[in-house]
Amino acid sequence: MLRILFFHLCALTLFANERPNILWITSEDNDKYWLGCYGNKQAKTPNIDALAERSIQFENFFSNAPVCAVARSTILTGIHAPSQGTQHMRSRHPLPTLYKPYVSYLREKGYYTTNNSKTDYNFLGNDQSLWHECGRQAHYKNRKDNQPFFAIFNLTESHESSLFASKIKNRRQSGALPPKPRVSPQNVQIRPYLPDLPAIRHDFAVYHDCITLLDTRVGEILQDLEQRNLTDNTIIFYYSDHGGVTPRGKRYLKDTGVNVPLLIHLPKKWQNLSPFPANTVTSEPASFVDLAPTLLSLVKIPKPTQMQGRAFLGPHREEPTQNEIIFLYADRFDELYGMRRGVTDGRWKYIRRFTPHQPAAPYSYYQFGQQAWKAWQDAWKKGDLKPLHSQIWEKNQAIEELFDTKNDRWEISNLATDPAYSLQLEKMRTALKKKMITFSDSGLIPEPMFFELAPKKPIAHYAQSRKESWSSLIDFAFDATSRNPDTLPSLLTKLSSTDPLERYWAAQGCLILGKKAQEAENPLRQLLNDPHSAIRAIAAQTLIGLGKPEHCFPVLLKELSNPENEYAQQNAVNIFTQIDALERIPNSWVKKSQGKDSGKYIQRLALKLAAERGL
Repeated sequence: MLRILFFHLCALTLFANERPNILWITSEDNDKYWLGCYGNKQAKTPNIDALAERSIQFENFFSNAPVCAVARSTILTGIHAPSQGTQHMRSRHPLPTLYKPYVSYLREKGYYTTNNSKTDYNFLGNDQSLWHECGRQAHYKNRKDNQPFFAIFNLTESHESSLFASKIKNRRQSGALPPKPRVSPQNVQIRPYLPDLPAIRHDFAVYHDCITLLDTRVGEILQDLEQRNLTDNTIIFYYSDHGGVTPRGKRYLKDTGVNVPLLIHLPKKWQNLSPFPANTVTSEPASFVDLAPTLLSLVKIPKPTQMQGRAFLGPHREEPTQNEIIFLYADRFDELYGMRRGVTDGRWKYIRRFTPHQPAAPYSYYQFGQQAWKAWQDAWKKGDLKPLHSQIWEKNQAIEELFDTKNDRWEISNLATDPAYSLQLEKMRTALKKKMITFSDSGLIPEPMFFELAPKKPIAHYAQSRKESWSSLIDFAFDATSRNPDTLPSLLTKLSSTDPLERYWAAQGCLILGKKAQEAENPLRQLLNDPHSAIRAIAAQTLIGLGKPEHCFPVLLKELSNPENEYAQQNAVNIFTQIDALERIPNSWVKKSQGKDSGKYIQRLALKLAAERGL
């Protein structure tokens, strides 16, 4: 009996040793350009740079969304956020039961799974319950003997808030940051899409020190792995959760928001799992949606049928297509609604705005915790900026953008209106439409409609149930938001459609056309009584823009107090902001909505209004 037990234990040990440990080190809010190994000569990142020298370094790795919760929902399931209904920042909508997190597959395979410590998975459920350990003390050291582990260490040293004055002060007092920036603000290299303002120079200089602090933490985690004699059996990933953190980074589909570092080190024992040798720089495009199938492939699990990504390592690697296209998306960030989509092949970047009537800044009020953002906005209000630097704050943004990132690293020169690039523009536009159709992009559904069209059910089911009509709806959304007066006859027809989404996009098109949509007044008035909140609200907003406000403000005020739909309330505040009518929001609503019973972002909006009014 003892002999049998001995051989059984030996077999278990051999099996465990045949499975690699996997360590993910993630940082927050830093695009790749902040690191020395990605060419920043002012960076001080010795630990990350040393890791790069023994890793595969990806030049064209992308966060599909430029904000954390949306990006994490994509990583966790290997399914694009708009396919799940998780494209809005910090929402808690239900998912189809088939959309199973990669952690579940690893646990079934016998892995000990730890997350230290951020969750933010953006869908209904208990995030922490997915893991064996989840929290600030979570560590792979607590696993059983010889049990393989998958461990995440999420580092916040580079987070957006690291440039808030209070955080800078606290870190300097604790010694985490030097008393003065290592790189002086006068000598720091700022990016040409930003105005040369003292506050921007200051924040760039401080952020270099934040990145160095991050690098120190990476070094500590790698040293701990080494001291436990686990390096030879552990595959190491380092990546950031999206771009940022200085202005026009986080929340933007420019590369400064989505092109992130990815380093993967495979020890000699596991080199056979990679087509790339160590110390290789690859231009192969990949993105967050590919991480789950890649992770599963490394532990010899085939990609589940529902996953949309591509395994780029392991025995189940899928070769990239000749024209591999990465899908990018941006919707509601915190309190503010908006819809942008994009695609990139690593060189050509195409961005399409579906809400071009809104300015491109701000996308969130949270960012104004940084002095750089405040200074940029103040300079714009004073009229002190060049057109290049003021355009981001203006209404009526470019509907389409096309950039050659090989020759225009900072995406300054929009080629979408240049006839010489018309074929490339059409190619990328077609690629985006294909992605939105293939993945049943639920961004076509306004968030206040989620509960109306799919009460207590995943909005993904509703979108998929309409798969046959999704292509024509996407075409209509493109046409409606093109700011082309020739689309008005089609918009007038669709305003009375039996399809609520067609009605919504027709009204959106009229809003974007502005005064050129005068003929739509009567059908828009009919929509003030539409069954759907988002349609009532956008009809009211459009009529106010046409100079026909009768009966419209009461409609918006009613949406503001919609007791069953916090997203309808949030949308109403957005509209009052866009039409410069915040004074019409009553103090009674502001006082009531500051309470904990309000939705998180409703509360934030109310607190902001209260501060502005001195309530």
